[in-house]
Amino acid sequence: MKKGTLLNADISSVVSRLGHTDMLTISDAGLPVPRGPSRIDMALSHGIPSFMQVLKAVTAEMQVEKAVLAEEIKQYNSALHETLLEQIRLLQHHQGNIIALHYVTHEQFKQETANSRAVIRSGECSPYANIILYAGVTF
Repeated sequence: MKKGTLLNADISSVVSRLGHTDMLTISDAGLPVPRGPSRIDMALSHGIPSFMQVLKAVTAEMQVEKAVLAEEIKQYNSALHETLLEQIRLLQHHQGNIIALHYVTHEQFKQETANSRAVIRSGECSPYANIILYAGVTF
């Protein structure tokens, strides 16, 4: 049995196959998933699991060097935005590297998800609760 914190077989498989700069998207319940990437649906009901729960589980095993958010999160979901910034600071400290943070419009964000290896859908039902993570290297 897997010893790490990430027990979901589909997510664990995707994370283990990521190469440097490969993209992985974690989304709220409403983000459209394009045809290209795998869709890993974690949503059970409104808010379960939360976006932050999924993000924390994934980043416990994924080396991250860059993250992309929709610019609109600053205005329309400022509480989650602040929580995300704190989580990124903690992740930087834990990983020992700087994580570049970029903002794009929500429309650009949706287009970029097509380049992800997978989109992991949470049960989050708050606006702009989405992030694209770029895989880093551990050396």
